[in-house]
Amino acid sequence: MTAPDDTLPAPGRALIEQGTPVAGSMSRAAATVVFEPSAAAVRISPAFAASLRTAATEAAALPVPREQVRAGAALAFAVEYGATQLRAGRGAREDGWFAARPGSRPAADELAEAVVAAARRATDERRVRHLGYLLAEVSCSPDLDADVAVRALRLVEPLTWRQLSLLAGVGRRDRVPLPMAPLTDEPRAWTQWGAREDLAELQRTGLLDPPVVAPRPGATLPRLRAADLRLTRRGVLVHRLLGLDLLHEDAVTAALADLGLPRS
Repeated sequence: MTAPDDTLPAPGRALIEQGTPVAGSMSRAAATVVFEPSAAAVRISPAFAASLRTAATEAAALPVPREQVRAGAALAFAVEYGATQLRAGRGAREDGWFAARPGSRPAADELAEAVVAAARRATDERRVRHLGYLLAEVSCSPDLDADVAVRALRLVEPLTWRQLSLLAGVGRRDRVPLPMAPLTDEPRAWTQWGAREDLAELQRTGLLDPPVVAPRPGATLPRLRAADLRLTRRGVLVHRLLGLDLLHEDAVTAALADLGLPRS
């Protein structure tokens, strides 16, 4: 019988390291932060690290290799964001978020499992980074209870990359103005039509104002302009939790181009 190889990393650590195809080389450093903090160049709050260890260990047995990659990457991005927040003076919350509850696990562990599950399903892997950010943001936000965090995750899961990019653009509109040109309601080109549908869906789901208004018979409504768009309270929550201020400007530019608009 062959003795176990003690040089092999713990399954949870290996899972985070497997996130490299999505999260890049920082996956290995993130795994060190979580599983061997004394050897890490940066750190996260011990309570948050313990929660991530639990999530990584439980997800290590996932049967689909690419789902393992996305799960590990989401946790690596959570480490990256959590370390940044700790350096900024935002440590882990101390309101019982990481503590076991009567008859239930810690809220932190439940949300981590839900985020890992969402990351596994995120076939557009650009979204995985921001799912990890959501987990880390909630971990240092005592104003958000478990129900609000889960509600936000439910709002986020169906959103496409282009919709996230549009939300990011609206969220930074005060710094980078949006175009004043009116949007076409029924564009002929398929890309513009799809982008317009994405935008209308954000309005219908209450993430963006103004809401979609059905015209009265014989009435003509003014055409919507990108500059008229505002985040609703739901939109503000999603924008904050996903760290959409950090979404690259090129993604916003591409989303506006899909709508047939130039970047102002």
